Amino acid sequence: MAQSPNTQNEASHQPYPWIAHYDEGVPATVEIPDKPLYTLLTDAAKAVGDRPALIFYGKKISYAQLDDLSSRFARSLKKIGITKGDRVAICLPNTPQYPIAFFGALKAGAVVVSTNPLYTVSEMRHQLTDSGAKAIITLDILFPVVKEARNTTSIEKVIITAVKEYLPFPLSALYPIKQAQEQRGKPVVSMKEMKQDSQIVFLQDLLNTGGASVNGNEDEFADPAFSPNELAVLQYTGGTTGVAKGAMLTQRNLMANTLMCAAWIRFPRYSVHSTLAVAPFFHVYGLTVGLLTSMWGGSSCVLLPRFVPKDVVSAIERYRTDVFPGIPTMYIAISRYIEKRGKGDISSVRVCLSGAAPLLHEVQERFERLSGARVAEGYGLTETSPVTHANPLFGDRRIGTIGVPYPSTAAKVIDPVTGDDMPLGEAGELAIFGPQVMKGYWNRPDETAKVFQNGWLKTGDIATMNSDGYFTIVDRAKDIIIAGGYNIYPREVEETLAKHPAVQECVVVGVPDAYRGETVRAYIVLKDGAHATPDEIIAFCQQDLAKYKVPKQVFFRKELPKSLIGKVLRRELREEAIAEAAKQKQNPS
Repeated sequence: MAQSPNTQNEASHQPYPWIAHYDEGVPATVEIPDKPLYTLLTDAAKAVGDRPALIFYGKKISYAQLDDLSSRFARSLKKIGITKGDRVAICLPNTPQYPIAFFGALKAGAVVVSTNPLYTVSEMRHQLTDSGAKAIITLDILFPVVKEARNTTSIEKVIITAVKEYLPFPLSALYPIKQAQEQRGKPVVSMKEMKQDSQIVFLQDLLNTGGASVNGNEDEFADPAFSPNELAVLQYTGGTTGVAKGAMLTQRNLMANTLMCAAWIRFPRYSVHSTLAVAPFFHVYGLTVGLLTSMWGGSSCVLLPRFVPKDVVSAIERYRTDVFPGIPTMYIAISRYIEKRGKGDISSVRVCLSGAAPLLHEVQERFERLSGARVAEGYGLTETSPVTHANPLFGDRRIGTIGVPYPSTAAKVIDPVTGDDMPLGEAGELAIFGPQVMKGYWNRPDETAKVFQNGWLKTGDIATMNSDGYFTIVDRAKDIIIAGGYNIYPREVEETLAKHPAVQECVVVGVPDAYRGETVRAYIVLKDGAHATPDEIIAFCQQDLAKYKVPKQVFFRKELPKSLIGKVLRRELREEAIAEAAKQKQNPS
């Protein structure tokens, strides 16, 4: 297991034994090889080299080709001065360049810094400065932000690539026209200006000069001093302070979670399958469940750089993908798209893992009805690489829970103040122990110490566990609404709202209230053509919720604010409400 400041002997914490009982064929533990993470790719290249590893708008790259391209990138990184332990930032959407750069950086001994392509200049600068990244690879259209952000950072080289480089003809010829239309009015740096920049190198030049393997079939990147506890990825996460911290994910952390995911899905290794990879790789959920698990199994990874329901449905129909790691808002949008048009064949999808946000029962049932797939809600954190729990895909699935711990993973519910174990069924803070738990936060020993207790990672989530070992997330500790002395859990209210026939999406937040301290506000997106009033919504909730839990305020919106991965930005709505209250207090009407 990755070492944390308070880590106990791993053998003293046995994972729960009931996993296999509730999903026959899933092991209680997984054996984690002490191998570099990049061997997921090199092993697949040896076993199924001719099989498509990546499919990008029709262009196919085999495992053998991807292995060669990443090796060329690794050699070139070394030539431009990247040495073991240096940080290399990857600022890319889901295009072929991402896995090329990811595995290439790992082969070169570098640490990958996953960077969101939608970052602002200040966000980008903070991450590059904090990580000490020495190089960054990004798209030509994203370079204006990188150019402005790199000042005062340790960046020595900016590696530029373009989407069109891996598009098939005629898309490669048409893409520049589309790109010019989308970039109209946005900052643009010309090719001439980039070529004059001494810090800039181009990906295709690096690949062309990367050269062939010097050791034949031997692993030329093998490091005799390799340790599975070496860093592989710095994955940044916000946390309660709002200051992004780099979770140190080791080679072993990510290898372990990949094997856990593979064991959960239960497909034999190197059997023929395809994964729809639209959850972004710069998010650890998309990286592990989408890319790395596909590489382990030798599956074909169908890449989509952004989530558009029409494109997702078309890709499923064209490539008959059977694995779809998604998030609730994706399942909502796809269901809505198919129902609105009365067509869309997604019946090839068999396995769906839902993560990154709570999965409401109504959303799960709706997508399963349209696809015939099994949608299993899972749970995890950036700090756990990320998955720790999931409902059995083919066994005893308990709707409304996050399921049971993954193989080789232990979990418990503790008193958030004392750290003592809570009795079964009582709510407390969820704590995790397992080989996927991060090493700590980059350069933040104080923050690291706050989240570890005797080797267990405290998640900050409020949960319960029943006698069968199934866990239920009550809510994020920081999202609990305290109104008139009562604790109100937003998810419970959201589950009720989602049952209303007019509700498409909903989110509940606590907003300041002079009398109750906080009061419950609901933001709702209605289904196309549906109508409802705040009073109707409130009356509907009164049928199933205690009076103090019923929303006192209901606001209708055309859409909810979301992150790039599709997570509803609850904090943004709460901050907006707080600003409104402050304004009204200063200027009462």
